[in-house]
Amino acid sequence: MAEKYVYLFHEGHAGMKELLGGKGANLTEMTRVGLPVPPGFTVTTQACNQYYENSKELSNEIKDQIVKALHVLEENTEKRLGGLENPLLVSVRSGSVISMPGMMDTVLNLGLNDETVQVLANLTGNPRFAYDSYRRFIQMFSDVVLGIEHYLFEQVIEEVKEKKGLKEDPELSALDWQEVIAGYKKIVLQKTKDPFPQEPMVQLEMAIRAVFDSWNNQRAIVYRKINKIPDDLGTAVNVQMMVFGNMGEDSGTGVAFTRNPSTGERTLYGEFLMNAQGEDVVAGIRTPKSIHTLAEINAEVYESFSRIAERLERHYKDMQDIEFTIEKGKLYLLQTRNGKRTAQSAVKIAVDMVKEEIIDKETAILRVDPDQLNQLLHRQIDLSAKFDQIAKGLPASPGAATGKIVFDADIAEKLGMAGEKVILVRPETTPEDIHGIVAAQGILTSRGGMTSHAAVVARGMGKPCITGCEELKIDLRKKEIVLSNGQVLKEKEVISIDGSTGRVIAGEVKLIDPQLSKELIELLEWSDRIRKIDVRANADNPEDAMKSREFGATGIGLCRTEHMFMEATRIPIVQEMILSETVKEREAALAKLLPMQKSDFKGILKAMAGLPVTIRLLDPPLHEFLPNVEELVVEITKLKMVDEDSKQLREKERLMRKIRHLSEFNPMLGHRGCRLGITFPEIYQMQAKAIFQATIELAEEGIKVKPEIMIPLVGHVNELKLLKELVIETAEQIKRETGKSFNYTIGTMIEIPRAALTADEIAEHAEFFSFGTNDLTQTTFGFSRDDAEGKFLHYYVDHKILPDNPFVTIDQDGVGKLIQMGTKLGRNTKPTLKVGICGEHGGEKKSIEFCYQTGLNYVSCSPYRVPLARLAAAQATIKQKRA
Repeated sequence: MAEKYVYLFHEGHAGMKELLGGKGANLTEMTRVGLPVPPGFTVTTQACNQYYENSKELSNEIKDQIVKALHVLEENTEKRLGGLENPLLVSVRSGSVISMPGMMDTVLNLGLNDETVQVLANLTGNPRFAYDSYRRFIQMFSDVVLGIEHYLFEQVIEEVKEKKGLKEDPELSALDWQEVIAGYKKIVLQKTKDPFPQEPMVQLEMAIRAVFDSWNNQRAIVYRKINKIPDDLGTAVNVQMMVFGNMGEDSGTGVAFTRNPSTGERTLYGEFLMNAQGEDVVAGIRTPKSIHTLAEINAEVYESFSRIAERLERHYKDMQDIEFTIEKGKLYLLQTRNGKRTAQSAVKIAVDMVKEEIIDKETAILRVDPDQLNQLLHRQIDLSAKFDQIAKGLPASPGAATGKIVFDADIAEKLGMAGEKVILVRPETTPEDIHGIVAAQGILTSRGGMTSHAAVVARGMGKPCITGCEELKIDLRKKEIVLSNGQVLKEKEVISIDGSTGRVIAGEVKLIDPQLSKELIELLEWSDRIRKIDVRANADNPEDAMKSREFGATGIGLCRTEHMFMEATRIPIVQEMILSETVKEREAALAKLLPMQKSDFKGILKAMAGLPVTIRLLDPPLHEFLPNVEELVVEITKLKMVDEDSKQLREKERLMRKIRHLSEFNPMLGHRGCRLGITFPEIYQMQAKAIFQATIELAEEGIKVKPEIMIPLVGHVNELKLLKELVIETAEQIKRETGKSFNYTIGTMIEIPRAALTADEIAEHAEFFSFGTNDLTQTTFGFSRDDAEGKFLHYYVDHKILPDNPFVTIDQDGVGKLIQMGTKLGRNTKPTLKVGICGEHGGEKKSIEFCYQTGLNYVSCSPYRVPLARLAAAQATIKQKRA
């Protein structure tokens, strides 16, 4: 039986998403349940893949099926494509399996030519509508199919409006549009050397090819990469009878969500334009009206739409994003899909739908993307601070950001990659701006509504966005913004935006940390009751420890003591310790550090009272605490030029000798971690004393603490045995001196492949393991993280040499196997061994699932990723149970 590449809407259902794409599957489902959907057919994703396999040619089999489906559509509508009695006009839209809003191409009003436009004008009695539709078709077809720059056509419209003394497009008459069309045809002839195609079947085939081609346009490729969408899915093409929102003031078009996609509030949220077509709303060229004002214009249509919206939400059991058109007072649905939403909205909708008995708790947990929770942890503007509000637009995506004004997406990308914070400012964004949006801290547009391209993409990325800020006059040529009071802002001046309120603020403003909503707290409580893996945090100071506990961490998995040495007041003492020539001198310097370390440990242990705190003893090489060599050379040179016998010069030269003595060809594999503790035991001894003294003082205050002492970078069991003995001796000395008893455990960080391979031996002397994924990745791959990520790793990922950056997601074939082996060997020796993972890998969804499958006890991530990890751990448990 021949492969079926084309399905009429009534032939499919919602379960055919992989074949019909998301849009096609939903159109078939709405048709099946009897909703007012204009008829049409879908060319499948398999046809797209076959098109690429066939060197970007449509096979005769696909062409034949398209023609047959078109004939059925013509019979059902009693219209004919290119017909001179009742012409059929169609839209040609993309429809990928996973929603990619605005990334691929659409053609509307296909089937119009010099003859059918006149027929349409006579049939409708509305020549203005007919010629407006024709000019839209020429402009869109020329852009999407023929590759002619969009702005050339806009210039023609602006010239005609200026000549006629008109301001808005709807003011142009039929004759005006005919003048515009003549100008458009000249552009097409000039750019392609051929007249605009008049044969509708040729138009249709060219449009279908163009939509297939758009699967691999640059913006679609970038979007798929950002959202990790597979490249081999392909896109379907939906060919659908046109209904017209631009037939007069009783017609219109809009986009609406069944709930507020920014806040999750249970109310219709959307926009529409009367006497317009769909692209007018999402393109941001005209600022639309709120969906609720439709009730004042046509109450019957509004009530009908409200009922359908409720029905669709119940049917799909999720918030819906609905495109609709009103033609001469009649409502039509063009699309429904699960709506893009902010993290705040996603959480609230999921929790509310449980309470409304639409979904269960497990579905609610699975419904929220853990990575989205980062949006909820974005900082907000401190309302107690003074700031200068210079404009206000529509609050399209929540959160606040500060950055330099940039008007061009390419420049935004360049500056963003250089580490500068920028705000991308445009009249409206287009899909071609995707790379600039990715690089920017936030987006500000002077046109468009809350369903415009900028708003939808920003919400999906969790970036603050303000749209429709009409107070701003943006001049892209001069690269400046003119405010309503005449003030001018130039490129690279700093502004701040508040995407939650729509406020645009001059200069930099104070930002504050966010608070968890009651819905998120409730969702995470559900997650905690389900998940089988603990979530700890990486915290190096009392503030981070308190934040970790606030965010629900079940302990500290990694406290990096070297970070405590980095404070400006401590660096001179640390350097004094490093420069010591004798053990006595070193111990004197360490004695100064002891009370500082004790204070740090006391604060962290107190913040995590009752929960385990894993404290890693000093890990990095000592040279990291010394001044930069290049800077020191300059200082020495300057001093020599002034006074070669100065005391300051002698001190600097002494410092230089020490730096050179400590310098290593490869410090990551050099004198650091336990190797440092073995050769300079007094350093680890001081740290152990500080931990135990803090533990005793807290016990006297009635605070129960659980310190876990971690020996870093162990590669051989003898290293752990030696340093464990040192820590125990120190503990016994403190007990004798104070007469106090206390509990603690000693373990190690497995971050050397040899340690993973000999984990059975190491486990005999360890009470816990923690796999240090960053160093384990570096030593397994032989990658220097600092060099690899900046020089070649992105190339490896882009060209599929590696599936993911191994410093972001655990490489299961290499590092993962070492972790699994180390875990198994360790537990074979000591079944009670606690095993976890430390490093930012702990917050990644894939890594959480890996940890769950490997049987680890906990993951540890940054304080601000703890909620993400709690949710991801619950999702991993649910998926494993369902599997």
